[in-house]
Amino acid sequence: MAAIELRSATKKFATADGGTYTALKDISLTVEDGEFCAVVGPTGCGKSTTLTLVSGLERASAGAVLVRGEPVTGIDTSTGFVFQQDAVFPWRSVLDNVAAGPTYRGARRSEAHALARDWLRRVGLTGFEDRYPHQLSGGMRKRVALAQTLINQPRVLLMDEPFSALDVQTRAIMSTELLHLWDETKPAVIFVTHDLEEAIALADKVVVLTAGPGTVKAEFRIDLPRPRVVQEIRFDPRFTRLYEQIWEALRSEVQEAYDRTTRVTQVAS
Repeated sequence: MAAIELRSATKKFATADGGTYTALKDISLTVEDGEFCAVVGPTGCGKSTTLTLVSGLERASAGAVLVRGEPVTGIDTSTGFVFQQDAVFPWRSVLDNVAAGPTYRGARRSEAHALARDWLRRVGLTGFEDRYPHQLSGGMRKRVALAQTLINQPRVLLMDEPFSALDVQTRAIMSTELLHLWDETKPAVIFVTHDLEEAIALADKVVVLTAGPGTVKAEFRIDLPRPRVVQEIRFDPRFTRLYEQIWEALRSEVQEAYDRTTRVTQVAS
């Protein structure tokens, strides 16, 4: 039984003029338990929409979305979501931010704080328990967001370009940290990114989506050894070969999305 499965899923949205916009069309995708799947594609291809369908934040217009064999009918506590923007509570301390999940699930305050301190240790934030989000760097806020999600031990982890706002060096460090944390509990992961190098460095499988409406164009198995250090795995000759193969599939979709934007801009002007 797959951890995540989309079966010919389509998602349409109503538009302001009374029409419909199709974000995804007949997308079929399977992620096994403990598998790290990265999804790449051009802007507007429905990558983030795929995550909202799996999370239960949106319902598919057609087809089926299943998590651990059960149809997704709403938000499930076994699914974690790390957004592009930090979903931390600005009025709470770092400790209380990370302890929020166990607290909402009924844990005693002392128990929730003990768990939170352990996860802050794992993400390298021991000593920052009493700080507030505005007192942290971007990388440190991302560490809080990871701890805040992973403390709940999700069996499915959805990540929507979580490191896109970070500088290159911090991004690579955070990616390696993510792999270390993922290896502890091995949830099934869908990681959305525009960065093909990031996708290859992290994933067991890279899925390429077409220009919108998005559907799966190709899947590539990433046979790079684990454990990986993101800053170093890029020097492996196999990394370069994989990049060339996947970019060959992705390039035409990126060009198509760009050409559509150009045509729309020309018509508007």
